[in-house]
Amino acid sequence: MTTIPHGPGLLRAAARNNAEWCAAVCGGGRFSASLWSSRRPAPPLYPDAVTLAPESSAAEVLAGVAAGTGRSVKDSFASLDLGPAGFEVLFEARWIHRPAGPAAAPAGGRLEWDEVEGPGELADWEAAWGDGEGGGTFHAGLLREGIVFLAGRDGGRITAGAVLSAGGGVVGVSNVFATTPADADGAWAAALDASAHHWPGLPVVGYEHGEDLDAALRAGFSPIGPLRVWLRTDRAAGVAAGLVRAVGP
Repeated sequence: MTTIPHGPGLLRAAARNNAEWCAAVCGGGRFSASLWSSRRPAPPLYPDAVTLAPESSAAEVLAGVAAGTGRSVKDSFASLDLGPAGFEVLFEARWIHRPAGPAAAPAGGRLEWDEVEGPGELADWEAAWGDGEGGGTFHAGLLREGIVFLAGRDGGRITAGAVLSAGGGVVGVSNVFATTPADADGAWAAALDASAHHWPGLPVVGYEHGEDLDAALRAGFSPIGPLRVWLRTDRAAGVAAGLVRAVGP
């Protein structure tokens, strides 16, 4: 029987779910009780490490992140200070939660929703998600049980989407995108309906900020805790190098 997390355990479950999704995208990594870290540099827009518990220490995190600029850390409980190590806060966001169940209103709208099948459709989905830039972040191995790529189509062309991934006793919603605010509301509704279909009874979690957070709240989500994403930049890396030279190895 699946144990559904609640209270403080829900935050830990959300962090664990997100780390498992990041690990799937990155092709693995190392898990401890309080940290996931990638064995190699993560793809663009994905972290090199995700904290899994509020007691995660800066020392543990830094030991799990490869050297170099562009490395990022998802501080899942907004509890770390990585500034002295040459990191800067890239953005802050809120974990969100919604109890299990379909959307309060159907996805509706002008889009037709289905699930991505096969590498070709996945490449089309990624092109729409990335606004035509880049590619190769999402490998075909992600099209497996436990991960669902949703596509909202306008005349056959993908213009909106979301990813659902089960793990940690919850369903995580991520990578929600749409070309218009109305389609964004439809994307959240479609994600909730898909979650209720594939994993009935499991709560839904994720994290958002700005207008994307507003759309999630309209869909019935509630904020449950803060998070930060830290990034080591060229300038910050220079600060870190100066600190190393000043105090020694």
